[in-house]
Amino acid sequence: MNRLKDKVAVVTGGARGIGRCICELFADEGAKVIALDISDIFYDKDGVEGYKADLCSANEIEIFVDYVVKRYGKIDVLVNNAGITKDALIENMTEDMWDAVMNVNLKSVFNLTKHVLPSMKENRSGSIINISSVVGEYGNVGQSNYAASKAGIIGLTKTWAKEFSRKGEAIRVNAVAPGYANTEMMATVPEKVLESIREKTMLKRLGEPVEIANAVLFLACSESSYITGQVISVNGGLRL
Repeated sequence: MNRLKDKVAVVTGGARGIGRCICELFADEGAKVIALDISDIFYDKDGVEGYKADLCSANEIEIFVDYVVKRYGKIDVLVNNAGITKDALIENMTEDMWDAVMNVNLKSVFNLTKHVLPSMKENRSGSIINISSVVGEYGNVGQSNYAASKAGIIGLTKTWAKEFSRKGEAIRVNAVAPGYANTEMMATVPEKVLESIREKTMLKRLGEPVEIANAVLFLACSESSYITGQVISVNGGLRL
C-alpha cells in the first residue's frame, strides 16, 4: 500500500469520476495528491488537496505549478485526465463545440505538461500519464472533436516519450485509453445505448473507475519503470 510513498502527484479533472478515483487510490498508496479541476473540489481524505483553476489558462497553470513546487518541493507524477464531450455529427458541430473540446481535452494537456516538466527535469525523473480514450483509438460516430482530441493525446504521448528522455532523464510518458466506465457522465446515457456498448465489449459489461485507476497507478509507480511511449487500452475488449 506504499507504492507511491513520498511521491507528489498532480491529477487534473480530479473533482469527480475517474479522476477522483485516481486521486483516492494514489493517496491510499502514500502519495501527496493535488486534485486540479475547474469545478469546486471537496475532499475529506488525508493526502488529497483540491485546487480550483482553469486548465486552459497558461497563466493560472503557471501559478498553480509554482504553488505546488514551493509547497511540496517537486512533482513526481502528472495525470492529464480532464476532459469534456460536446457531441454532434460533423454537419451539426459548431466551431464553439470543436474549440471547447480541443481546449479542455488537448490544450490543457499541453499547458500542464509544459509547466510541470522543469520540476521533473530538475529531479531527472517523473511519470506522466495522459488519459486518452477508446474513441481516440478507433473513432466514433458523432464525436469528431472528442476523437480528434483523444487521438492527439496519443500523438503527444509518443512524441514526449522521445523528447523527455533525450538527455538521459528517466521521465516516462504513457497513455491510458479507457473504454466506457460507470461514472456520472454515463448516467445520462440511455439504457439502449449502454446495452449496445456491452454487446460490443468482450467482457459484456462497462468498466469500473477503479479498473481505470489501477492502470494509471501501475504507470505511476516503479513497477512500470521500463515502460514509456505506450498506450494501455483498458476497455474490456471494446471495438467501436
